[in-house]
Amino acid sequence: MEENSTINGDEMFQLMEKLYPICRSITGDGVRETLEIIKKEIPLKIHEVPTEKKVFDWTIPKEWNINDAYIIDPHGKKVVDFQKSNLHVLNYSIPIDQKISFSELKKHIHTIPEKPDLIPYVTSYYSENWGFCMTHNNFLKLKEGEYTVKIDSKLEEGSLTYGEFLISGKSEFEILLSCYVCHPSMCNDNLSGIVLLTQIAKHFKDLKNHYSIRFIFIPETIGAITWIHQNESNLSKIKHGLVATCLGDSGKFTYKKSRQGNAEIDKTVIKILKKSKVKFKTVDFFPWGSDERQFCSPGFDLPIGSLMRSMYGTEDFPEYHTSGDNLEYIKKESLEESFEKYLEIIKSLDKNKPDINFRNIKRKISKNSKLHKNLIQKCEPQLGKRGIYRILGGQNNNFEKRKNEFAIFWVLNLSDGTNSLEDIANRSNLPLKLIENAANILIEKHLLK
Repeated sequence: MEENSTINGDEMFQLMEKLYPICRSITGDGVRETLEIIKKEIPLKIHEVPTEKKVFDWTIPKEWNINDAYIIDPHGKKVVDFQKSNLHVLNYSIPIDQKISFSELKKHIHTIPEKPDLIPYVTSYYSENWGFCMTHNNFLKLKEGEYTVKIDSKLEEGSLTYGEFLISGKSEFEILLSCYVCHPSMCNDNLSGIVLLTQIAKHFKDLKNHYSIRFIFIPETIGAITWIHQNESNLSKIKHGLVATCLGDSGKFTYKKSRQGNAEIDKTVIKILKKSKVKFKTVDFFPWGSDERQFCSPGFDLPIGSLMRSMYGTEDFPEYHTSGDNLEYIKKESLEESFEKYLEIIKSLDKNKPDINFRNIKRKISKNSKLHKNLIQKCEPQLGKRGIYRILGGQNNNFEKRKNEFAIFWVLNLSDGTNSLEDIANRSNLPLKLIENAANILIEKHLLK
């Protein structure tokens, strides 16, 4: 494999600067604009999947687009302006244009009191709602009176858009590299994944590798589920994979293992990180986070992990899902180092190149008599439509507040007919009572037997 191994942090950062102002969501013109910019860098194939199409337990939602949004206070001053930050709007807000009281407006404003100078990122994809996000300090300055609120948006029939690029190798077996393209103006999560995979694709596109390398640029969760649904008959070709996110900050590397825990990709990533003598940590698979949870759902159990730097939702990344995740937060040298690690991992996998199915791993069946099975094995079920998932997304990463929800994710992911509830409690490190309660809820909702 002959190659020119230039690592260009400036090039990746310049692409990030182009993409940063765009208001993206899980559907809409922001995703299309993003993919068209990437298409100028690599020969991306863009797919459109229509609204209302069923993809496993999910349905493609209506398409959302927005032109403008603002709040004008009783004195005629704009106190929230979408043109200054697209995080100011609850993502997927329905249109509104009216005058309302402060007491009513407060119900639709989201802040982070413990991070008073940052604007939160909040979404409402699957429940029609409207709202604004602002810094808590600015919220405290608002007074009683009549406010003008306007959100110039559309929620209508359309499609979900994703991009794909395949570099054909000597083998039809593939390395899958995935990133998500739905977040608005936030850089580490996840413009860093987008620019890094674009640069890797440019690096390998004219090389002849053993493995084929497939790059997918998808909206998170619904995009992964859609891509898997569209490509289910070819999933056996995927021998290794990584979800790329949070790769531009100065923190140490974090590797989240695949569900299998000991797949070739897991061994290779850890080997490369050890060899390079960089600071890193590994975490075992857990069934939330990014799109690895769809690829690693029990019906597929693909050997896909996620290599990042500071992990989302942890104290190592306090700017996560806020306006603090901006261009100033990104370090070009960190992008370069992340690029280098991904390059080494791909080269190492390609050098080993055994064409075997790494998913044929024998599992030890629990000796306990009572086993449970998830009735929707292919990707996670849509919990929101069953009333067992929070309406607003983007914030609420506190473990204590979400432990019931996490217990549900664990039961769904590990109920493949080989684990008892005791096994699930042990692996998740959650109390058995919590796991039993989650199982009872899922049985009641006809998701578990």
